[in-house]
Amino acid sequence: MALTEETVEDKIEIVSEHKFVQVRTATVIKKDGTEISRGYHRHVVAPDADISGESAEVQAICNAVHTDAVKAAYAAHLAEQETP
Repeated sequence: MALTEETVEDKIEIVSEHKFVQVRTATVIKKDGTEISRGYHRHVVAPDADISGESAEVQAICNAVHTDAVKAAYAAHLAEQETP
């Protein structure tokens, strides 16, 4: 009876006008090769985020969608939020 744990990024979505990259990670527990449990974790990568710790696939998507124009629009949005 062997238990194994596997973690996979099973869903990557681009959401909102600011092109947030939403990553869903699944943790799969298997007993003798048969899945017995699956749990999920999500995190969001904003246009101004450090992506060095992300997987190569997420980095490639971020580099494609987080253009200079998107980053500038997001920075302007954040500045608007700080102005009283």
